[in-house]
Amino acid sequence: MFLKKNSSQSTIKNIVTLNAYAGKYYQFKDNTLQPLRKLTYNTSNFIASYISNKDLITTTVYLSRSIPEEDIPDIIDIKAYEELGLDQAKDYLISYTESKESGEEREFHIFVAEPEVLDSSFLSIKEETKYIDLLTPAPLLYRALYKKEILDDNGTQCFVYFTIFDAFVTLYHNGEFLYSKSIDFALETIYNKYCELIGEQVEEKEFFNVLEQEGLKTSREHYQENLMKIFGEVFININDIIIYAKRAFELERIDHMFIGTANGPIVGLDDYSQNYLGLQSSEFNFNYHIECEEWYTDQLQYLMLLNAFDYLEDELSVVNLTRYPRPPSFVNRASGQFIISTFVAITVGLAYPLFYLIGSYINDASIYALNLQNDKVSKEAEKYKKILAEKRAIITGLDEKIAKLSETYQAKTKTLTSIYDKKVNYRLKSGIFHTLAEELNKYGVHVEQMKSENDTVWLALVSSEDRKLTELIKHISDNYFQEINQIDIELIEKDPESSYYKGLLKVDLK
Repeated sequence: MFLKKNSSQSTIKNIVTLNAYAGKYYQFKDNTLQPLRKLTYNTSNFIASYISNKDLITTTVYLSRSIPEEDIPDIIDIKAYEELGLDQAKDYLISYTESKESGEEREFHIFVAEPEVLDSSFLSIKEETKYIDLLTPAPLLYRALYKKEILDDNGTQCFVYFTIFDAFVTLYHNGEFLYSKSIDFALETIYNKYCELIGEQVEEKEFFNVLEQEGLKTSREHYQENLMKIFGEVFININDIIIYAKRAFELERIDHMFIGTANGPIVGLDDYSQNYLGLQSSEFNFNYHIECEEWYTDQLQYLMLLNAFDYLEDELSVVNLTRYPRPPSFVNRASGQFIISTFVAITVGLAYPLFYLIGSYINDASIYALNLQNDKVSKEAEKYKKILAEKRAIITGLDEKIAKLSETYQAKTKTLTSIYDKKVNYRLKSGIFHTLAEELNKYGVHVEQMKSENDTVWLALVSSEDRKLTELIKHISDNYFQEINQIDIELIEKDPESSYYKGLLKVDLK
């Protein structure tokens, strides 16, 4: 088995993994993962859970290697507030993990959670168990697959996982976390979208039975057609994330994609992914060498268990954002230390009279010796007090000079930064309009009407062929992605009064 308990964790007998969002709990006992109906307080249980990706705020920062190790946590906290624009008046739970593949600078992935968000999901559980030992970010659960050598840590892997209330895409490169992002296609959302498409409310149980048992290969025509539409949107989102990740992290390719859900694999989804994205895809369902009483168990439950094993072996190896730690042992509690101190004081008080006379003689001898030493030390002390007073006066003068110079430096820095932004960073929109005009002319597309608001431009396009409109959009998207955030055309339709095709193009500039 994966777990090797150390002496500090000898009181841990069972591991409880829980999904706070779906209310599903499991207990690892006697080498078997068993469903748990009710949570109870038991100090021999190690409680592990995860924080959903949608409840996390993440960023990546780079720090100089010259920064002392003991200063890293404080700098990470400061960077988190600056990079993520956090409310300075609020306290957040902040943790981080360092990438092993850092270059000249050290690379840190920061994970931030709001206490109020965690309380909304975990406070009711904490009231039953009294503590939660491990709360790790969901995207970091996959690290255990590489640590336990279930997956080879070479190349780039993409994990897509659907839970009832969240769906998120996570990328790992050479066994190291790279990037994660939630998509608005949780299982509950997919169910609601299906009902919207068919215009009626379907029994939720029936829908998920079809999804899990027949999947995209169902013979029911209305199911297959609408599921294809929904998962077409899903993979458009996933493809956008992959394109961004390749560009942002300079990835040559994605070697493999793993797709799974909390309710079980969806038949045909990996084939659909492979055909749509052109990536080698397979089900997210691994052999963990752990027995379970159910035919299928949420894969995140297994990953929580593996992360619990790692945490029990080395607490620093797993990112932990829990705000509900277990209470310290009796000896380490303030009340326990008070009781022990009181007991010792009483014992000493009762024993003292027996040694009073001996102690008195010893004290007299000690006082005489210390008085002799004190006279000698007092003279030296006076000498060094004078030296310290002189040095303090010098330091005070230098501090005042530094403060004045610092104010001057900050004022000049703000002025130079303002001048630089105005001269360098300002971008003329006319340049973008000129470029769009050239591309429209190149593809024989004409503008019937144009509207601009802030960084968004709407163009009413007219063309003799609808193909020219789609080719134009693809060309602009491929060649000007650095200057635009998004390009989209909601509808291309033929003008009933002429032979021309019309479409409304929306361009969001960066």
